[in-house]
Amino acid sequence: MTAASKPRADAVGHFRAAYEAFAANGGSRGPAWLRPVRDAAITRFADVGFPGPKDEAWRFTSVDPLVRTRFAPAPVVAPELARDTVAVAAIGAPAERVVAVFVNGRFAPALSSLGRLPAGVVVGGLAAALEVRSDLVQRHLGRYASVEANPFTALGTAFLADGAFVHVSRNVTVDRPIQLVFVAAPGREPAVAHVRNLIVVEEGAQISLVEQYAGLEGGPSWTNVVTEVVVGDNAVVDAYRIQRERDDAFHTATTQSYQGRSSVLTSTVFAFGSALSRHDISARLDGEGAECTLNGLSVLRGDQHVDHHTTLEHAQPHCPSWELFNGIFDGRARGVFTGRIIVRPGAQRTDSKQTNNNLLLSQDARADSQPQLEIYADDVKCTHGATLGPIDPRMMFYLQSRGLPAAAARNLLTYGFGAEILNSVALDELRAQLDTLLRERLDEGARWRGEA
Repeated sequence: MTAASKPRADAVGHFRAAYEAFAANGGSRGPAWLRPVRDAAITRFADVGFPGPKDEAWRFTSVDPLVRTRFAPAPVVAPELARDTVAVAAIGAPAERVVAVFVNGRFAPALSSLGRLPAGVVVGGLAAALEVRSDLVQRHLGRYASVEANPFTALGTAFLADGAFVHVSRNVTVDRPIQLVFVAAPGREPAVAHVRNLIVVEEGAQISLVEQYAGLEGGPSWTNVVTEVVVGDNAVVDAYRIQRERDDAFHTATTQSYQGRSSVLTSTVFAFGSALSRHDISARLDGEGAECTLNGLSVLRGDQHVDHHTTLEHAQPHCPSWELFNGIFDGRARGVFTGRIIVRPGAQRTDSKQTNNNLLLSQDARADSQPQLEIYADDVKCTHGATLGPIDPRMMFYLQSRGLPAAAARNLLTYGFGAEILNSVALDELRAQLDTLLRERLDEGARWRGEA
C-alpha cells in the first residue's frame, strides 16, 4: 500500500466499522429481504473505495475532503429542537401545501404539513413504507440505482434507513406540488446523513415534486442521497431539486429515473450551496414515445465546487430528450459537467439535444465540460454543444452605451443567463422564490467585487 492510498483505505475501514455497528443495531430493522441488499452494498463499497484521480468519471472532482474527515452518523434530532430553526419554503397557502420534512434523513411528521392527500397518494417516510408497504417497496428499491455504478450509491444503500417515500396510484392527478424538505442538522462533530428516496408514479398519474436541501448551523455535514423515480406508462412528472446547503457542507447524490411508454419527465436542478457537490443524474427511457427534459442551473462563488454527471439512455424508439445546463461561477469556484447520451440498438427515431453553457465572472473561476455520445442505431438525430467564457464585451458595450453603469450591466446580463433556466419552472411560487435566491446570490458577488 502506498502512502497516497493509505488515507483512502483508512476511510473505507472507518465506514466498514460504522456499518458493522449499524448492522448490529439500526441496520437490523426492516424486512428480511433488505439485509442482503445492505450487505452487498457495503461489500461493493469496500471493494471499490473512494474514487481517486485515476477514475475517469472523477478526474475533475477530488473527494479528498471526504476521505480526510471522519464522519459519524448524523444525530437523530428531536422535532422540538428543530421546530424553531427549520424554515420550510412552502408553495401556496398553508392550508393547501403538501410538505414532508426530513431532518438528517429522518422523516419528521411533527414538522411536516401533509394536509388531506387525495385518495391513492402516499407521502411520508421510507422507513414506515418498508414496514407497511414492503412488497411495493421491494419491487422498486435498488432496481434502478445500481450500487455498481457509483461508490456513493453503494455507501448510501449500505446505510439505507429512511428518506422520502411517495406513491401515486394509477390515473391520480395531484393538483398541489409535493414538497420534500431535507435539513442537515449536524452536531459538534462532522456528521453524514444517508438519505434514500423512492418516488413511484403509476400509469396515467400526474404530479409536481419539489426537493429542497438546506442546512443548519453546526459542524461540517455531508448529505449522501440516492433517489429513484419511477414514471409509469402515460404518467407525467414535473420535478425540481434545489440544493442550498451551507458553505462547509458536502453533498453527493444519485438520481435515477425510469420511464414507461409515452411518459413525460421534466427535471430541473438548482445548485447554490455546499463546498463540494456531486450529482449523478441518469434517466432511462424504456418505453416507446417517452419524453425527458433535464435542465440545471449552478450559481457558485468563493471556493465552491459542483459536478453534474448526466446520462440519458434511450432504450426504445421514438423518444425525444432535451438537456440544458447553465453555470455561473465567481471567485475561485469551479463547475464540472459531463453529459452522456446513449442510444441503444433498436432505439430508432431518437431525437436528443444537449447544451451546457458556463459563465465565468472572474479570472480564477473555471468550468470543464465533457459532452459524450454513444449511438448504436442508425436513424437518430443527436446534437451536443458547450460554451464557456466571460460576459460578452459587446453586450456590455451595448448596455453601457444606453446609460447603464458597468456594474448594473454586468448584473443584468448575468441574471439573464440564469433566467434562461428559471423561466422553465412551471410553478409560479417556486419560480419567484428561485428568482429572489438568484438575485441575492448575484448581489453578494457584486459586493465582493466592490461593485455594490
